[in-house]
Amino acid sequence: MSGDATKDRKEFVTILICNNRLLSTGLEALLANTRFAISEGGFDQPSPRQPRLHTQPDLFIVDASNSSENTLEIIKRLKMQQPNARVVMVASHFDVSFVRLGFGAGVDGFCLSTIDREVLIKSLELIMMGEKLLPGALLRPMLSQITSGAKPDQDSPMAEPLPVDPGMHKLSNREAEILRCLMRGEPNKVIAKKLDVTEATIKVHVKAILRKIGAANRTQAAMWAAERFTTRDGKP
Repeated sequence: MSGDATKDRKEFVTILICNNRLLSTGLEALLANTRFAISEGGFDQPSPRQPRLHTQPDLFIVDASNSSENTLEIIKRLKMQQPNARVVMVASHFDVSFVRLGFGAGVDGFCLSTIDREVLIKSLELIMMGEKLLPGALLRPMLSQITSGAKPDQDSPMAEPLPVDPGMHKLSNREAEILRCLMRGEPNKVIAKKLDVTEATIKVHVKAILRKIGAANRTQAAMWAAERFTTRDGKP
């Protein structure tokens, strides 16, 4: 599923895999009237190793509260049946080792159940565009376990954050405007056309934005913006 094709989609068929009825009901309410259409009865689980799909979903949202091996096994089986579907895990907190196993099983993103509705929706939209997402609180613990010494991939959401500029909250109006574009997943070419400037100019602005907010890449910048722009009247 390409990023461009995803942008044109009006609706994503979504299946909740959740034994916690309270969490399930909450997610259904949060995603009501959004692009994420919850499919009722799209999944059953006669056994942990033999899940069955009754529809073709675009997204699985999985309750990871118990963080069990059975959960990872179910994800592997579902990905075998629907390899193009995205998988998101939701929990109040995540263990670093479990997150690493989750990525290995085919999970595309991890979201905290405590985040605001707008942040959740924006996170899911980014994941549907092909991004890999992690809560910011998990980035440094995961990095501390990496001992290979390899240079972090700047396109990875787990890339090490850049040093924070002393003026991290002092974005210019143009930088704030570009950051909102990043939050919507727009590439430099689209942003440049919209603002009537060159792509090179946008690249310079993006580098400045990443430095000021302490983000390693566009994905982290989008998550940073989603957490702040939706709660501060759109101002960083």
